[in-house]
Amino acid sequence: MTQNGENIPHGHKPANPQRRQLLATAAAIGVAPWLLSACTAPSASTANTAAPAQPAGTGILPTSQRRKLGALEVSSIGLGCQWVPAAVEGSVSDRYGSTIDRKTAINLIRTAVDSGVTLFDTAEAYGPYLSEEVVGEALQGVRDQVVIETKYGFSFDPKIAAARGGRDSRPEHIKQVVEGMLKRLRTDRIDLLYQHRVDPQVPIEDVAGAIKDLIAEGKVLNYGLSEPGIQTIRRAHAEHPLAAIQNEYSMLWRGPEAEVLPVCEELGIGFVPWSPMGMGFLSGTITAETRFVPDGDREFRVAVPRFAPDNLRANMALVDVVKDWAQRKNATPAQIALAWLLAQKPFIVPIPGTTKIAHLKENLGAAAITFTGDELRELNAAVAAVHIQGDRLPAGVLQMSGIEAPPKR
Repeated sequence: MTQNGENIPHGHKPANPQRRQLLATAAAIGVAPWLLSACTAPSASTANTAAPAQPAGTGILPTSQRRKLGALEVSSIGLGCQWVPAAVEGSVSDRYGSTIDRKTAINLIRTAVDSGVTLFDTAEAYGPYLSEEVVGEALQGVRDQVVIETKYGFSFDPKIAAARGGRDSRPEHIKQVVEGMLKRLRTDRIDLLYQHRVDPQVPIEDVAGAIKDLIAEGKVLNYGLSEPGIQTIRRAHAEHPLAAIQNEYSMLWRGPEAEVLPVCEELGIGFVPWSPMGMGFLSGTITAETRFVPDGDREFRVAVPRFAPDNLRANMALVDVVKDWAQRKNATPAQIALAWLLAQKPFIVPIPGTTKIAHLKENLGAAAITFTGDELRELNAAVAAVHIQGDRLPAGVLQMSGIEAPPKR
């Protein structure tokens, strides 16, 4: 798939809160901020953050449920660590309106390790750099017990933390940024290194060649791609076996089922869904009346079409399905969403993020939920019957980044 990117001038600063939100949304998905300018609309109120019901399971992942990403063996559920600087110094924020201090973030990661999580996902673009620094600090002392995956692929102005240009996967750039990653992560190797977005200016064979060099040096052990096209996957895999593909996938967005998952199964590539709970939509805490408001770089969903008021109201039918199954399985909606992903393919490893230890334990409890063949067919049919309204990302982003829009139904 051909992908296109645009540069923004280094030092560019947003002129208003809405513009700051555009920059934050672009940073989270890896595109030029100007692409979002026609897609953002201010909203009226904040999201519902009610606490979930008592989780099922123990919140501890048994080693018997390990899964494979290529040759890597990891826990069946990982932890997504995507944080940006918060307004309060010494704190970090996720992209859904939650803020915690750095010490709490570190404790969250260490609690995940104690709970059996071995896969930790981050990227240089998250912050930028901040999330890698937090992950590196948190995993000191247990580095050999875990798998760290991170992502490269953009240019940054080191003098201006928030300024990012276009995609950059030139081999020399990849090798340079890996040195910075190793320092921030406080490690001598990266277990799984992803290209965050395909660079249209650099043949994927050249990218794979750079990764092969890093693997030969022992600085990288495995590599993957995020949101690539099918032909890019095949070409990259022909140069050196891919360990994993990282795409958005959940009950709310099932696009990978058409082509990506079959190719992964064919080639023995693992699959890591980002946003496995639909940006919080499947947690059961969002209602038809929820409205998202610009909050610096701490509310990603403002510009996402499927969360616009009319679309959100229509899409609540999916939440009703999830809540019904949560009641049937004595679980929470979040657990059903994750258990559904785990049931789709044995090589799928979701990486839900959270800022709360209670939610971490809740998420891990999903591993204890199973479906019979009949139950899974019934649940899949119920999910498929809901016609999701609104694209998963703004139209300009879907077009200019080369990411496919949802099929029209």
